Amino acid sequence: MTPPHLPTTQSAVLAIEAVARRHGRTARAQHDIGSDRTFAGLVGAGGPDRSDLEAGGIPHEALLEFDGRPAVTVRLLTHDEVTVTVEGIAFDVDRDRVPGFLNAVWSDLVHIRTRTFPPSTTLIVTVPGEPSHRESIGVHDLTPWLAGRLR
Repeated sequence: MTPPHLPTTQSAVLAIEAVARRHGRTARAQHDIGSDRTFAGLVGAGGPDRSDLEAGGIPHEALLEFDGRPAVTVRLLTHDEVTVTVEGIAFDVDRDRVPGFLNAVWSDLVHIRTRTFPPSTTLIVTVPGEPSHRESIGVHDLTPWLAGRLR
């Protein structure tokens, strides 16, 4: 099943806040709106892509931080770029899939797989109905919350 389309940063923020409320989390959001305040304003010598502005779009970026464990932040950038950080480990997640990703994290569908040879440690977030999200981590990056998910 494909997740609902989140065409704007604001729609993504509202969907993410709804998931956080379902899990009893409080979200703090910071919004950067306008080419003078967003990262998109720094792109290229002429500033942001003028075709976005001609179409009536104003660059909008947001940073959401959540209380509790695990420590989670979501950075929504322009051009549908999203970085979700879980206990210091950054994942690039498609904007439409962020609510499902966060639901999986807060539902504890997270584990760490270690291999002896070749040595590796991987943080895996299993989102039902989607491919798993995987990020390599160093042994020194293990927080108490992450260490509790070792397999």
